[in-house]
Amino acid sequence: MDDKEEELNRGRRTFLKAMIVLSAGVAVAGVLKGAVTNIITPLVGISSFPTMELVGADGKPLLYSDIPVNTPTTWLFYYPLTNDPNFLLNLGDASGNPVNVPSYDVPIPATGSTYKFNGGVGPKGSVVAYSAICQHLGCIPPEIHYYPPTQTVPGTSFSGSSNPGYIHCSCHGSTYDPLKGAKVITGPTSRPLPNVQLKYNSSTGTFSAYSMVGPTIYGKVSDLSGGTPYASSATTVTVTNTGIP
Repeated sequence: MDDKEEELNRGRRTFLKAMIVLSAGVAVAGVLKGAVTNIITPLVGISSFPTMELVGADGKPLLYSDIPVNTPTTWLFYYPLTNDPNFLLNLGDASGNPVNVPSYDVPIPATGSTYKFNGGVGPKGSVVAYSAICQHLGCIPPEIHYYPPTQTVPGTSFSGSSNPGYIHCSCHGSTYDPLKGAKVITGPTSRPLPNVQLKYNSSTGTFSAYSMVGPTIYGKVSDLSGGTPYASSATTVTVTNTGIP
């Protein structure tokens, strides 16, 4: 075998070795990709806030007269994804009269910034909605609960006239004021409850959820991700009186 033929054979062996190494690398990369895909669950969500009409358990549009003022039981609906619980509240004074809830610049103690809460909606301006997930460590009803005016908030000094109607979490003591955009009254939370923005159709007497403002829902990187979306054809969301006192 002359030198030229030997050089040609060496070139062929080098090429074959390179192909073997490359094939092994591709195989390993495929395995790693599969492992990473299994470890990191992709976030499921939507690209924008849906507009959804609030309906009762019977599927009929929820009217103002259907929402009791200062109800001591918890009314919930899930928005913007199917696993995001929210309070629906019709706020009133100590005598049980509906209160017009004004707009408010809500402070966020954690950041020192504020955001605009648009106030209540409905014929009396008294209907509001907030996330029902505590912003401290994510507790949900019944641990986080709305206590109407003058009712005693367990484990606190809020009772009688000192309770104008607070949302309180019994897990660690965080308290929020729904009359002022669910601002923080007592910690350990340093963030108010996110507000579900509602609109009221005066011609039909119906309510719709159309967006959210404030801090991101607890435990999520975005209000629009990290959960199960409603069907693309869904136009309504059910409000349930859970009966939780």
